[in-house]
Amino acid sequence: MPKKDFMYKKSILLIVIFVILLVVFRVFIVNSCTSKYVEYSEIQSQSVAYVGDQSCKKCHSTEYGEWKQSHHYMSMLPPNDSTVKGDFNNITFTADGVSSRFYKKGKKFYIYTEGDDGKNHEFEVKYIFGFTPLQQYLVQFPEGRLQVPRLSWDVNKKKWFNQYAGQKIPSHDWLHWTGNAQNWNTMCATCHSTNLRKNYDVKTDTYKTSYAVINVSCESCHGAGKQHIDFINGDYKSGERVVGSFMKLAKKSKQIEELNTCAPCHARISEINGSHIESKEILDNYIPQIPDTEFYHADGQVDDEDYIYTSFLQSRMYHKGVTCSTCHNPHSVKLKRIGNQTCTLCHIPTKYDVPSHTFHKKGTPAAECKNCHMPGKLYMGNDLRHDHSFRVPRPDLSVKYGTPNACSNCHKDKSEKVLAEAIIKWYGPKRVYHFAEDLIPGSRIDAESEKHLTNLIDNKFVPKIIKATATFYLGSIPTQSSLNVILARLASNDSQNRYRALRSLASFPSENWIEAVGPLLSDKVRAVRIAAADLYISIPSNQIPSNYSKAFALAQIELEKSLRYQTDFSTGNVMLADYYLKLKDYPNAEKFYLRGLKKDSNMNYAWLNLSATYNSQGKNSQALQALESALKNDTKNERIYYNLALLYNEMNNNLAAEKAFAKAVELKSTNSRVYYNYGLLLNQSKKIVAAEKVLLKGIQINPANPELYYALTFVYIQSNNKTKAFQTALKLKKLDPNNPNYQPIFSSLGL
Repeated sequence: MPKKDFMYKKSILLIVIFVILLVVFRVFIVNSCTSKYVEYSEIQSQSVAYVGDQSCKKCHSTEYGEWKQSHHYMSMLPPNDSTVKGDFNNITFTADGVSSRFYKKGKKFYIYTEGDDGKNHEFEVKYIFGFTPLQQYLVQFPEGRLQVPRLSWDVNKKKWFNQYAGQKIPSHDWLHWTGNAQNWNTMCATCHSTNLRKNYDVKTDTYKTSYAVINVSCESCHGAGKQHIDFINGDYKSGERVVGSFMKLAKKSKQIEELNTCAPCHARISEINGSHIESKEILDNYIPQIPDTEFYHADGQVDDEDYIYTSFLQSRMYHKGVTCSTCHNPHSVKLKRIGNQTCTLCHIPTKYDVPSHTFHKKGTPAAECKNCHMPGKLYMGNDLRHDHSFRVPRPDLSVKYGTPNACSNCHKDKSEKVLAEAIIKWYGPKRVYHFAEDLIPGSRIDAESEKHLTNLIDNKFVPKIIKATATFYLGSIPTQSSLNVILARLASNDSQNRYRALRSLASFPSENWIEAVGPLLSDKVRAVRIAAADLYISIPSNQIPSNYSKAFALAQIELEKSLRYQTDFSTGNVMLADYYLKLKDYPNAEKFYLRGLKKDSNMNYAWLNLSATYNSQGKNSQALQALESALKNDTKNERIYYNLALLYNEMNNNLAAEKAFAKAVELKSTNSRVYYNYGLLLNQSKKIVAAEKVLLKGIQINPANPELYYALTFVYIQSNNKTKAFQTALKLKKLDPNNPNYQPIFSSLGL
C-alpha cells in the first residue's frame, strides 16, 4: 500500500536559500541624537599588519592619486562639507507618507525622519556612503548597529529621492530602514572598508565591528602592507628579490587571482565565515550565487541586483582570459578607453565597429557595443549597471520563451517577432548555439527539463557556472537518471559544481549518496566540505560509515561555525535553526526560528519549519498557530495549505485536511506530493472518482513522477478497475522498473 506523508513531522524540510547579499563592514557605533539612543565609541582594528594608504603614497603616487578620485576611496568616509554631496540646508522631502528634513548643526549633519517606533526622530549622519550616481548616509544605533536610510541623494539630478519609490513600509517591518535588511554591519560593511571584522555576538545580538581603514583602500586588494614595507626598506635595497614583494595582486597577476580579489564585492555572494583562508579557490571563503531563476532571468541574464562576477563567468571574454583590469583601471576604477575603443582593443574595429555589423549609424548610442552586448538596468533607484555576460541579443529566444533581449530596450514600439525577423534579415536564419537554448527549458522543471540539463552538463563548451546551475536544477527532478548525473558531478574538478551537486542530493534519500558523499567531507575546498557535512547531519549517527566519522566531525565544526557567523541576519538564524532541526535538537531549532522571525516576521519558510519543530515535540496546537501566522503573511501560498493538510490529518481532522489540500490544488501547486497525498486521502474516504481526478491532474503537471502512477494504480486496484490498473502500472514500469517498492504491484498485475 502506498505510504502517505500524513505524519507531519516527516514532511520534507524546506531548504533555506542563502542570499546574504554582499556581507559585512567594519563597524563602530556612536550616539544617535535623541535620549532614546546610547552613545557608542568607534572601534578600530588592532591589526598592526595593516599600515594604511599613507604608507603607499610615497612609492605609488600615481596609483594613489587615481585612487583618491575613485568610488573605492569614496566608499565610506566621515561627513564634512567636502564629502557630503546632499543638500542639508534645512530641506524637507516627503515620499510615501513620510516627511523628512535634512539640516546641519554646526559641522554636523542630521536627518529628521521616521524611526523604528513610527515617529520622527533626529538622527545624526555618522558616515557618507558612496558619491555617485547616488550618495547614502549612515546612522548609528545601539548594540553597535549602523543603519542605512532609504533616503538618498541623486548626485546628477541634485535632489533627494526614496530608493524604493511607491513602497510604504511600516516602521516595524524588516525592510524599514531601521530593520535588519538595511543594516550596514551585515549587508554593506565588508565591501566598503578595509580589513573589516563584523564581530557579532550571537548571545547578546550586538556588534563590535571594526576596520583597519575606513574605506576601500590599497590593502583591500593588495593585502596587509607591513611585511611589504619592511621588505622594501630592508632586503629589497640589498638586491633581494621576491616575486610580488609580499603583496597580493602584484604586476602580472593571473586571471583567477585578480577575479578572486574583485569577486567578493562585485558578486552576489555569501561569506562562509569571518576567518578567511589564504587560497586561490574562492569557495574557501565565499559562495557566489549561480544564475538560477530566483535572481536571474531563465537564460542567465541579470534580473535582481546581481552585480558582475557570475555574469562574467558565463562570458566568452572570461574563457579567453580577459580580466577586470583588461578594461578597467584598477585604481581609478574607470574604463581605460572611451566608448567602443574598450572593445576594439581585442575586436577588429573594421569588422565590428562599422554599420555592416551594428546596422546602426556610427557614433550613435545604438552603435555602442555595450548597448547591444551589455544591456543595462537601474538599481538602487538611479544606478545603471551593465550585464557582464557579453551575450549576443537573441530576440528569437524572447519570442519562444519570453526572456529579455537588448534590442527591446530601445525598440519598445516593435514586437519581439519583428525584432527576431530583423536579425534573420541581417545575419541569416542560423544562430550559433548558446547555452540559453538548453538552460531556459531546463529551468522550467517539467517533463522536458532533464534532457536539456543533461545536454548542458555533457557539452564541454558550456561554462562551468552554467553546468553548476544545471546540476542545481537537477536536484528538483527526482529520477534515477537525474540522480546518476548529480552523483557524477561529485567528481568534477570545479568546486562550484561539486558544491551544487551536494546541495542537489538533499532531494534524494541518503542511501543513494551516503558512500559517494563521504570522501567530500575531506574535500580540499571548505564550502564543499560544509555542504557534505550538511548532508551527513541528516543521517542517524549509527548509520554513518566509520571510515568517514572523523572527517564528518571536523566538517560539522566548520558547518556550525559558518552558520553561527550568519546569525546577525534574519535568514542566518533560520539556516542555523534548520541545522538543529536536522539534528533533532528541537529546543535550539525553536530558539533560532523565533530569533529569525523576530528580525523578519514575514519569512514564511521559517514559520513552516517552526511549525514542523513544534509538531516534532508533540506541540500541535503551537504548530497550527505557526502555520496560521504564515497564512496571515500570504494567503496565496500553496505550501502553507499543503502543510496545514498534513497537520490536520495528523490531528484526525480529515475534513479540514481535504479543504487544505483542495486549496493547494486551487492555487496550482506543482508539488507532486500534494496530489499524491490528496489522492490517497480521498481514496481512504472512499471518494474514488475524486481521487482519480486529483492524481491524473498531478500526473499532468508532473508526468515523469513515478509515485503518482503508483498511487493511481493502487486506487484502481482498490476500486477493482483492473484494466486501468494494468495500463497505469505499465507506465509506472517504464518510468521506474527496478524500484523495489513497486515490485509487488507489478507481480500482482502480471508485469
